[in-house]
Amino acid sequence: MEISGIISAIVIGIVIGTLGRLVLPGRQRIGVLWTIAVGIVAALVGTALAAALGVADTKGIDWIEWLIQIGLAAAGVAALERSRARG
Repeated sequence: MEISGIISAIVIGIVIGTLGRLVLPGRQRIGVLWTIAVGIVAALVGTALAAALGVADTKGIDWIEWLIQIGLAAAGVAALERSRARG
């Protein structure tokens, strides 16, 4: 992976992680780095899932892929929040 790919993954992770947090009600007590990490993982898994479902490459903006990624990010942020609240 080239440096531009890494930078792109970080930027997309920030966007997806932030949107995932915005979907959830209330305040999440996780840090920015955790949000980025969850966003990167959600973006990668969401892209793979969208490709498996055959909706990854559409004409124009890939809305279904974005919704899958944001949903995964929201689930990841919620799961991380619950695990940190117990510990």
